[in-house]
Amino acid sequence: MQRLFLVRHGPTHAKGMIGWTDLPADLSDTGALERLDKYLPDQARVVSSDLIRTVDTANAIMSARTRLPHNPALREFNFGDWENRGFKDVSTEAPDHVRAFYEQPGDIAPPNGESWNALCARVSGAVDTLLQSCTSDLIVVCHFGVVLSQLQRASGLESYQTFAQRIDNLSVTEAIIEAGRWRPGAINHRP
Repeated sequence: MQRLFLVRHGPTHAKGMIGWTDLPADLSDTGALERLDKYLPDQARVVSSDLIRTVDTANAIMSARTRLPHNPALREFNFGDWENRGFKDVSTEAPDHVRAFYEQPGDIAPPNGESWNALCARVSGAVDTLLQSCTSDLIVVCHFGVVLSQLQRASGLESYQTFAQRIDNLSVTEAIIEAGRWRPGAINHRP
């Protein structure tokens, strides 16, 4: 049995669709970081995407755990032409397109961006490789979309239901993998 701990990075306080933009996380809530560190298993390996908000969050909760190299396949959605823009702003230009992206997650993508299915394939491939390379529990410090992709995999929820899940900054969502079968553990847990 392996456990996958998906930790959403610290808040950026940015408004809008922030995917591949490299914004720092606000890690001033040291109490929350200490509680998170204590909640996570000591022997787990830690990996993050290569974006600074996840790298710094991972470093803040690493303790004596083994750190794996940053993995760009664990990045958030690539929002393409919608990057750094607010939902209201994008909705003014392309209301049907942006609504379909969120209400019918699947193959619909932002212009020059990435669909839900593409994100899931990218992230699941990276997670599978990481899980195969180590037998210990794995902590992945990542992004909202990444957490949701693996939650859907563990829970079997439909895409739309998965998108409706709340995943707070500095929360933990768990997946338990036994004999190739995935099931959810805690979801959006704030230690």
